[in-house]
Order: sequence, then structure tokens, then C-alpha cells
Amino acid sequence: MQITINNKQYEANVGDRLLDIARVNHEHIGYFCGGNALCQTCYVRVLEGGELLSPLNEEEKALLSDNLVSEGTRMACQTTVEKPGTIRIVSVVEEVKQMFEHEPLQLAGYAGKMGWESLVKLPDTLGLQSKRELDLFEVLADVISAIGGAFELIGRACTSWCCCITGNCGCDAKKG
Repeated sequence: MQITINNKQYEANVGDRLLDIARVNHEHIGYFCGGNALCQTCYVRVLEGGELLSPLNEEEKALLSDNLVSEGTRMACQTTVEKPGTIRIVSVVEEVKQMFEHEPLQLAGYAGKMGWESLVKLPDTLGLQSKRELDLFEVLADVISAIGGAFELIGRACTSWCCCITGNCGCDAKKG
């Protein structure tokens, strides 16, 4: 089946986590904590196909405000594909990037809104995190894996750039 993330189509299977689909395809969805519902950087907005995804779990209920849920916000690290069909999502990171490029004056209001939505859920968030029993080694392994993926992307970008500068790729970057 196909899933659209930030206006790009990718292959997905029932049972896949949204975060894993994005990571495999190098699509920008935050995942600093490695997918352990700690950092809250993996927010996505479901534009289509919400009924094909797993229901909100305990972590999402504790971390996402009712307003964010009503807008279709999910945590990519906690959400899996449950049924085949058309799914379209956009990452909050991509939304902010688009806002910065096209409507930068909206950024202050957006930041205020997201800050308020986090504050509303602070008691639930603290309650959830205080009850959790995390395997420190597993969390560290997940974080290191996420950092490794980021370094891989940086390495590819640098390699591509170096080829352009030396003229080995055939583009006109060296001219000028």
C-alpha cells in the first residue's frame, strides 16, 4: 500500500509504525528519543486515512491535548498502520518549515498555541512519565540509532556536495 508523508509517496505495510516508514525513507519526522514517546518531536497531522491507523494509546492520550487530537495530530512513534488504504500525513516539522518559508508571521502564534497545548497536558504528561519503567539501555540504543541515521543523511549530503564542487557529478556547481 502507499502512504503519503510530506507530499511524497512511500510503500507501507499493515503493522508498520509511521515513524519507521518515515525513517526508512529519510522523511523528516522528529525522533530524538528513538521512538519511546519521551521527546514529543514526532507529531504528525493526519490529513486522510485516520480510520486506518491504530487508536490513540495511553501515551498519546497523556501527551496530546483534545484540540491537537481533534486537528488530527498523532505521535508517529506510537501510531501504526492497521488497515490498507490511503493515508496522508504531514509532520509538524514540515508544517513549521512551510510556515517559515511562506507565512513567517504565523510562527509566533503557532509557537504560542503549541506551548499552550503542552501546558494543558502537563499534569497528564508528568503522571505518565513518573509511572514509566524504561530500560535505560534500550532508550540509549534507540537514541544512538536515531543519531546514526542522522549522520548517514549528513554523510550522503556531504558526498553529493563534494561531487558537485569537484565537478564529478556533471552539474554546473563548480562553474562560477
